[in-house]
Amino acid sequence: MRASPAARRSAAGAAAEGLAKDPPEFAARLAATEAWLAGGPLRAIWTLGDPAYPEPLLQTADPPLMLFAEGDPACLAQPLLAIVGSRHATAQGLDTARDFARTFSDSGWCVVSGLAAGIDGAAHEGALAGAGSTVAVVGTGPDQVYPARHRALAKRVREHGLILSEFTPGTPPIAEHFPMRNRIIAGMSRGTLVVEAALKSGSLITARMALEAGREVFAIPGSIHAPQARGCHALIRQGAKLVESAADVLEELQPGLQARLPLAETGQQTGSDEPDAANPLLEALGYDPMTLDALGARTGWSAAELNVRLLELELEGQVARLPGGLFQRRAGV
Repeated sequence: MRASPAARRSAAGAAAEGLAKDPPEFAARLAATEAWLAGGPLRAIWTLGDPAYPEPLLQTADPPLMLFAEGDPACLAQPLLAIVGSRHATAQGLDTARDFARTFSDSGWCVVSGLAAGIDGAAHEGALAGAGSTVAVVGTGPDQVYPARHRALAKRVREHGLILSEFTPGTPPIAEHFPMRNRIIAGMSRGTLVVEAALKSGSLITARMALEAGREVFAIPGSIHAPQARGCHALIRQGAKLVESAADVLEELQPGLQARLPLAETGQQTGSDEPDAANPLLEALGYDPMTLDALGARTGWSAAELNVRLLELELEGQVARLPGGLFQRRAGV
């Protein structure tokens, strides 16, 4: 980074005359990078030849020339598994991402995601709750947090996992940077699990990049009425592996592991598959998002009675209230 223009011309030849001039804002970016490096002992820059550089990325078509890293690089010694999904996830989707991530973490895998709102954040939380760790690949500079409400989560990732970025410190969120981030998530992971995704979403871009890199792609099916499930259904039609439990993923990546996992760790329900006769409202609600009017039509109860019963179930953590006046039974209930 400190080579003189003459040295660059000598090394690159006359065809690279453009290297004689520093790019715009080079001095400011260099100063920001040096200040960031000096700000903590767990910060580093990895180039393609660095021993710490994630080896799976070297096998991809477009590995980043350098990575800004903050945290514990030892987590990269674990096998890496990506979890991605909708920023506008349902409560059930968030629960599923957390549960799967925790199972993967407890099973010796490091969970990779993008620190975005929705499924990404839930995946990092679940991984940190387990015995393993997590890697957040961000589409900003390593010193930035987007969305801002994930500042506390980013701090936990730095302390117990790793933050990676190919963008210099100070780089704000820019739309075109996030697909670039997605190729890193897909390329460094042995497999990518999509929990919820709309038909046009960054999660499907990540899944496509994973396939192009020769990685496994997994998708969790959902309701045919839920927009967040349509991307996963499209992936399954295109050959992604349909999964119903964390053990389905682990068995594919580590054959024989499922038999060694306790049932409670597989992501499967341990209770009966029969409808919950003790709570007719949960039975009427099913697992699809539903309006109050539709519930009234199914149960014959008044709106006032339904509101009281739904509030009780919401306080017990059995039902989630969604935007648009919808209600949904939570996963595992």
